[in-house]
Amino acid sequence: MSSVKVIHLGVGGVGTALLEQSLSLRPRDAAAISLVAVSDIYAALWSDTGLDRGRLQELVALKAQAKSIADLAGNGDLQGFYQWAEEQVAPGQPPTIVVDTTASDDTLPLLLRAAANGHGVVLANKRPVSASQSVWDALNAGGRLRYEATVGAGLPVLYVLDYLQRTGDSVTAIEGMLSGTLGYLFSRLEAGDSYSGAVSKAREQGYTEPDPRDDLGGMDVARKALILARTVGRRLELSDLPIEALYPQELAGLTVDEFMQRASEVDAAFSARLSQAAAKGEVLRYLAQVDSSGVSIGVRSVPRSSQFGALAGPDNLVSITTARYTEPLAPIRLMGPGAGRSVTGAGVLRDVLDLAQAMRAEGASAPL
Repeated sequence: MSSVKVIHLGVGGVGTALLEQSLSLRPRDAAAISLVAVSDIYAALWSDTGLDRGRLQELVALKAQAKSIADLAGNGDLQGFYQWAEEQVAPGQPPTIVVDTTASDDTLPLLLRAAANGHGVVLANKRPVSASQSVWDALNAGGRLRYEATVGAGLPVLYVLDYLQRTGDSVTAIEGMLSGTLGYLFSRLEAGDSYSGAVSKAREQGYTEPDPRDDLGGMDVARKALILARTVGRRLELSDLPIEALYPQELAGLTVDEFMQRASEVDAAFSARLSQAAAKGEVLRYLAQVDSSGVSIGVRSVPRSSQFGALAGPDNLVSITTARYTEPLAPIRLMGPGAGRSVTGAGVLRDVLDLAQAMRAEGASAPL
């Protein structure tokens, strides 16, 4: 069978890393896929027969200069691109994988069309798989959805969950520190920084979004927790999850500058919580938990010597307990960078190659 076509949406940090890695593939792996389109938020490049390698190298060089596809000669507008892309994933078209490395909801119609017509979908974008349960069902219906990089970047968290369930194991609990930003924040608090000081440092170091409340609100962790829960068969909506924000509601409507100026109002409350934990030999961590009682997301006081208490800095840690992996055997633990353009891009690329191999083996004629 010929190579599987790939349409790539989103060329920010992760998307650019994915392009770089795709250009360095071994010949055997490179032959399995054909990149026919790439888009960012301004413009797109596409070709029925595949994009020229030299053009892709030029695009990577432009992105290193913080430029756009719109700065590349021969680009096309997004309206024309999406019309073309919809035709590529119509029924009866050659097998195609749509890769989404954006952080947008706008890509969802194309993703749903691809899934409905038997094509592949690979995601780093968490929004589609943390949308409504009906969207999750639709994306999964054909068995050609891969989304490893939505949780833990390049860590094989979802791969392990899939392996466990496919071999008949039963997942009873998942616990995780799923935010490098919040891991860094609590490490700074533990080191003696005030809440406002820790937030400022995290922002200066580039760990937070431009508005730190996008991280401090816990929504990113909640999306990842929902994805984990759905992966092990829980039928939930994002609105079902209790999420503890790390700032009071009265600071929610402020501008970013106003929030940063008033963040010190939270210092005393966090200092008290830290002192209470320390008196018990414990530390504070922002954890997500999925078990038989449901899903919880928020601050927990844990023993300093525990697996989560001992973790410092921005790394992620996921602990998985199953019918097989339980006491006296230790739960499965996966730890490592939970963010980063290179590791996330590699997670996406592995999904693309695995899915392309499966689609080629099946001739793209039956659910995988």
